[in-house]
Amino acid sequence: MVLVLDGFLDAGNAAARAAQHLVDLSDAPVPGGKVVATFDVDSFHDYRARRPAVSFVRDHYEQYDAPRLVVRLLKDTGGTPYLLLHGPEPDNRWEAFARAVREVVERLGVTRTVAMGSVPMAVPHTRPIAITHHANDHAEPVAQSPWRGELRVPSSAQALLEIRLGEWGHPALGFVAHIPHYLAQLDYPKASAVLLEQVERGGRLIIDLSGLRAEAEDREGEIERYLETNGEVAEVVAALERQYDAFERSEASGSNLLAEDQPLPSGEELGEQFEQFLATLDEDPRPGNETRGDDDGEG
Repeated sequence: MVLVLDGFLDAGNAAARAAQHLVDLSDAPVPGGKVVATFDVDSFHDYRARRPAVSFVRDHYEQYDAPRLVVRLLKDTGGTPYLLLHGPEPDNRWEAFARAVREVVERLGVTRTVAMGSVPMAVPHTRPIAITHHANDHAEPVAQSPWRGELRVPSSAQALLEIRLGEWGHPALGFVAHIPHYLAQLDYPKASAVLLEQVERGGRLIIDLSGLRAEAEDREGEIERYLETNGEVAEVVAALERQYDAFERSEASGSNLLAEDQPLPSGEELGEQFEQFLATLDEDPRPGNETRGDDDGEG
C-alpha cells in the first residue's frame, strides 16, 4: 500500500502530485481506481485551519471540495494490484487513525506500506534530488541512510503510523525528498518523479513516469527563465551549488570539513564561555555604573 498524507510533509506538493499521478494512470476497471475504504474526515479534520474551497457563482455557492481520505485499489503498468491511501493528514486523533489503518492493512492483506513525503532544504535545484529513506523494524530500507546519530523533529501522522505498524508486526518504509527551499511553495514534479522511482523499488511496482517527467522538464524550463531575469535569486542558487559541491567533494574524499589543528572545545569549556558572555550582559558600560541596579533593588 502506498501512503501519502497531504499537509506537513509535502514541500513542493511533491508527494500529493505523485499520488495524483498514480490515480490518473489508473483507468481500469474504474477510472481513478475503486475506493475500497474511506475514513471519517469530520472526526479529525480542522476546517478552520484548512478550509476547503467552494465556488461562488454569481449569486450562490456550489462545487464544495469536501476533504476525503480514502484507500483506492489501483494497478501498476504491469497489471500488479496495489492500494493507495491518500488525502489530508489528520489534525487530531492520530492514534485512532493508526488503528483504523491497521484494520485496513490486516483486512485487505497488505504486505508492506510505502510512504512518500518531502521537506524544504538548503539545496540547489540543479543537483540531484536527495532522498531520506526510513523503515520500521519489520521492513528493510532500500538504501543506507545518510544521517548519523539522532535528530529530533516535529512528528507527523505518517511517522506515528510507521512506528505503530512496526509494533503490530507490519512492515512499513518511506521516502522523503529534499526540496530546494526557494521552490517549496511551487509544484515541483521533478521531485514527484523521483519519489515514485523510489516507490517502484520499495513497493516492487512498475510505474509509467513519462508524463510526469515531461511536466518536470517544463517546470525546470520555467525556473531557468525566471533565474535569467532575477540575478539575486540566481546568486542564491549559485551559492547553494558551491556549498553542495564542496560537501560532495568532502564526502567522496572521506575528509572532515573541520579545519585541521583546531580541536573542538569540550561541552564544559563551551558552558564556561557562555556564562562569561551572559555576565557581560549584566554590566552597564557607562562610567560609574558597573551594575544595572543597586543592592536594595532600586534603579
